[in-house]
Amino acid sequence: MDVSTARQEHEDGAGQRHEDGPGSGPRQDDSWAAGGERLTAAAAAMLNAMDSVVDGKHQAVRAALLVLLAGGHLLVEDVPGVGKTLLARALARTVGGKVNRIQFTPDLLPGDVTGVSVFNQDRHTFEFRPGAVFANIVIGDEINRASAKTQSALLECMEEHQVTVDGTTHRLEEPFMVVATQNPVESEGTYPLPEAQRDRFMARITMGYPDPEAELQMLRTHQGPLPSSAPVNRLAPVTTTQQVLQMIEAVSRVHVSEAVARYVIDLGRASREHPDVLVGASPRSLLQLLRAAKAEAAISGRSFTTPQDVAGVVPVVFPHRLMLRRRSTQEAAQADATTQRILHSVPVPAGP
Repeated sequence: MDVSTARQEHEDGAGQRHEDGPGSGPRQDDSWAAGGERLTAAAAAMLNAMDSVVDGKHQAVRAALLVLLAGGHLLVEDVPGVGKTLLARALARTVGGKVNRIQFTPDLLPGDVTGVSVFNQDRHTFEFRPGAVFANIVIGDEINRASAKTQSALLECMEEHQVTVDGTTHRLEEPFMVVATQNPVESEGTYPLPEAQRDRFMARITMGYPDPEAELQMLRTHQGPLPSSAPVNRLAPVTTTQQVLQMIEAVSRVHVSEAVARYVIDLGRASREHPDVLVGASPRSLLQLLRAAKAEAAISGRSFTTPQDVAGVVPVVFPHRLMLRRRSTQEAAQADATTQRILHSVPVPAGP
């Protein structure tokens, strides 16, 4: 289920509701309005740019932008050939910053990702050579084809936005986002991501196959003789890294009512108490859920979150974090279904 579908199911008040105290809810914050309008306009421009090269996948495009503005990291999981890397490249090209791509393979070393200290014979000192993570957007292609040790090299980068090599800490670029792609675990030659690393991805999305009209459009627009002639390579930046930082700051100022905050907590507790779940949503995941909901509100032009914003992003924030009691080759689909049952079991607060 995509983000818009989940959000729509809750707009009509699915489930029991409880009141948020007196009053009619928060009004639009005048101090947020100017920055919010710029954010909404810039977000629309980025969406249009990415939609122009990622045919028929607007919800995936919107989810990728939402994660960027929420200051998170994105995991794109699906079978080969459906546009995972294309989505990551399109997002990267709309932002006028530094972009690095890491092709994860079994022989990739942690130092290739984070950087290494190299002895300079002329100066007789060790010098740090930055790894591929020193960029604004890092595309980790087929992340589950690397060893667990190399995958874990991203942990500190994703959580702390820094790298520590030989006892020295190096700050990463800001904004910093990892967009990782992976094939399903049942694919040959893949290694499951450790639970600790999965939890650091704010959202996991799937691409799915495009509908016939989108595939027809793809056949019309991707007929260049060389890879360099692909439409994504002609995509020009529509914003700057400084503007993205301002957008992230505006998202952080989106208001959250106590009722919405308690709704987030209730969803987390429900995930931990569900009979099919061995390990539920962590406290970190609740923070990321709320940040994603705030980004959803901001993209929609509001300075306050609603329960529908939260419900709308749960399907991309929770499933990859749930450890189910019964493992199977269809674990991702089972986690999605379990997330929907959790979502529908929690009363939705009335009002924003």
